[in-house]
Amino acid sequence: MDAASWFVQYREDAERTDQLAGKSKHVELLAAGLFGETGGILAELKKRSREDAAYPVDEERLVEEVGDFLWYFARLTTVLESFDVTKLAAAAADAERPDDDLADALALGAAVGALLDTLQQGANSDASPRLEAIWRDLVRVAAGSSIRLEHAAEKNLKKTRSRWPQEREYLPLFDSEFPEWEQIPRRLRIEFREIGSIERPVVVLRCNGLNVGDLLTDNIGVPDGYRFHDVFHFAYAAHLGWSPILRSLLKCKRKSDREVDESEDGARARIIEEAVSATVFSRAKEVDYYDGIDRVDYDLLKTIQGFVTGFEVDRVPLWQWEKAILNGYRVFRELRRRRGGVVTLDLVERKLVYEAPGMARGRSG
Repeated sequence: MDAASWFVQYREDAERTDQLAGKSKHVELLAAGLFGETGGILAELKKRSREDAAYPVDEERLVEEVGDFLWYFARLTTVLESFDVTKLAAAAADAERPDDDLADALALGAAVGALLDTLQQGANSDASPRLEAIWRDLVRVAAGSSIRLEHAAEKNLKKTRSRWPQEREYLPLFDSEFPEWEQIPRRLRIEFREIGSIERPVVVLRCNGLNVGDLLTDNIGVPDGYRFHDVFHFAYAAHLGWSPILRSLLKCKRKSDREVDESEDGARARIIEEAVSATVFSRAKEVDYYDGIDRVDYDLLKTIQGFVTGFEVDRVPLWQWEKAILNGYRVFRELRRRRGGVVTLDLVERKLVYEAPGMARGRSG
């Protein structure tokens, strides 16, 4: 397929995932994004030049950076209506044979800078030749790195659809085919009861009159509420259908399948889940535990995706992770503020609900 053909389709797909559309400075934001992604490409190529070797993970990162660059480029070629997409094939053919990856990337950066200068002068109608120059330099960078631009575009679309799908439909629960006693309970009420002293508060989980798990403190010099962090495992169960830690606490590991029991519900999976919880918590503290925030930054979601690679949960799209985090922190803020309460886990409705002591009804996310 020639450059013009696949790129036309890619432009249409990219338009459907544009979260910047409708903002007052749409073009400026897209141009800034393009400039930022140029830096990402340069950083990866600099690393390759410095280390004199390309590891598989670096190759994947470069493909991702090129894909992200393509997204902003595609959106600009659509929004700046003067661009003639049929010139792409000719521009690609005119691109000289690459001989220095880093130099080609620097030339790409210069071409993007020239576009920004044109847009700052308000000469949007003069952007077409700037975009053609960017495309020629991008073709050179991709060729020098053995990257197929169409492949990078496909991977980018897969990623953006994972975060911003046209229709949001939860993946089936991972344990739906297992016996009921090996399934995470579909509905469950857990009390987070704070005991101990004001100086050293401790949280115990209570379910059906029994203690569940260990007594938890904040385990840090300045109290921050981490003693309530088990709520995040409930959120993962609700929105991801996944929580090896909750399976261990509730004794519903999938022991009928030895491989699943060891690889998905075992110690390593529990360590990974705790690592995800602690990593997100560190970021959450910087943004007031997501109070008043309706999205999770993409870099954090990518980090999480890297943590869980190889486990069953790596099939879960990023938007489900975002829901799990935001719902979990809505409930966490209530637990922290009210120093405890009752949490209802609902895997059927895919939600987590907080109920303060004495409240008839709860609050969900």
